[in-house]
Amino acid sequence: MWVALFGDLVAGADAAWVWAEQDPPVEGPDESAEESTTRIRAVVNRVRLVLIAIASALGTLFLTIAGVRWLVANGEPGAVDGAKRALTGASLGYGIAILATVLMEILDWIISAGGDGT
Repeated sequence: MWVALFGDLVAGADAAWVWAEQDPPVEGPDESAEESTTRIRAVVNRVRLVLIAIASALGTLFLTIAGVRWLVANGEPGAVDGAKRALTGASLGYGIAILATVLMEILDWIISAGGDGT
C-alpha cells in the first residue's frame, strides 16, 4: 500500500482519495456562545440537584440515627446529650443544604441578569 501511495505521489497522480477519509476542516465554532452557556448551565444544575439529593439523604440518615440513639439512651444523661448533639448536627446539615440552594439561586439570578436586567 505504501508503495502504491508513494508511486502515485511521485508520479503526480491526484491524491484526493487520501484526504477523502478525513473530516472536513472546521472553519469556526458552529454554536453560539449562548448555546454553549446553556449546556454548561444545564450540567451545573444537574450536578447541583445530585448534590442536594445526596445532602438531604445523608441528613435524613443522620437524623434517623440521632433519633434511634435518643430512644436507646434509656434516660442516661450522657447518651441523651450525645443524641441531642447528633440532632443538632443533622439540623445544621439540613440548614446548610437549604442555604446552599438559596445561595445558588441568588448567584444564578445575578449571572443570568445579563443585559436585560430581569
